Amino acid sequence: MSELYQSLSHSKWDCKYHVVFVPKRRRKTIFGQARRQLGAIFHALARQKECQIIEGHLMPDHVPMCIAIPPKHPVASVSDFSKGRAQSPSLA
Repeated sequence: MSELYQSLSHSKWDCKYHVVFVPKRRRKTIFGQARRQLGAIFHALARQKECQIIEGHLMPDHVPMCIAIPPKHPVASVSDFSKGRAQSPSLA
């Protein structure tokens, strides 16, 4: 049972979210050299926010992912951070 949940100092958690990144107007822009590098980039960004990408697929027009995000990080800030948007210096 303890393997199922992760823990912080005062809580145990299992928070998984389905996040989909879509280019503007669903243009088919994810291919070639960009496609080869995106997987490693998304995993590195997730590690910076103490998150883990459980499953993800790089499609030509979108990127669906299942991400485990600790409850101390808002989902919106993690997704904006992964997209390259910094909301404010305190969150980045």
